Amino acid sequence: MNLYETDKLLGEYLLFHYGTAEEILPYPGGPHAALDYPVRCVTEGLGAESLRGAVRALDLGCAVGRSTFELARHAREVVGIDFSRRFIEAASALRDNGELAYRRTDEGTLCTSLVARVPAEIDCRRVSFETGDAMALRPDLGVFDVVLLANLIDRLTEPQRCLERLPALLGTGGSLLITSPYTWMEEFTPRENWLGGVERAGEAVRTLDGLQAALEDAFELVETRDLPFLIREHARKFQWSVAQASLWRRK
Repeated sequence: MNLYETDKLLGEYLLFHYGTAEEILPYPGGPHAALDYPVRCVTEGLGAESLRGAVRALDLGCAVGRSTFELARHAREVVGIDFSRRFIEAASALRDNGELAYRRTDEGTLCTSLVARVPAEIDCRRVSFETGDAMALRPDLGVFDVVLLANLIDRLTEPQRCLERLPALLGTGGSLLITSPYTWMEEFTPRENWLGGVERAGEAVRTLDGLQAALEDAFELVETRDLPFLIREHARKFQWSVAQASLWRRK
């Protein structure tokens, strides 16, 4: 079974996207700066300048949708797309009802019932969700002012196919944000398709180098920054990671 269709991952991602600091990390000495990652992808990664005047936004690899809703604070129409049917069902339920009950794993089979909530001030009517393959998007998506790919690129079997579609999705001056910890794994991406993290012709190739080579004809690299994030597996085990966020402007 696809890992991203399981109850365990659905609960983890709902907590990751919508959990409060107390629900995720009740330890005073923890890395609290790594919380609210889906929100920070929008507020810090894209920032006010990239979002100013945006009409249409695309959240590609939206998971359970928090960044999609955050984009709706700025854009009049936001589309969230994810390959996981369970994630899209959850995101759609949050759009329709404003909240969704789920279970957080605490220890072994012990769980706590929680409720994910969309901030009340967000206009959910601006948001739509659909299942889709980032490497084979439907041809009639149209053109966007902002495109976000958060923690997606290193989970695709052929990331180059996704990158090749991006120029057609953004109008001139549009903003593209790609965030990823670059955790390349052969269970997701054959090594020959990795954008970086390998040696080629005796030279070390970093993922940012691979992104630059794939995007430089159509995009200008504006800036990069580090965005830490924290995923709770259970009460005493967490994944602390640091994504690199690269912001690109469509030529």
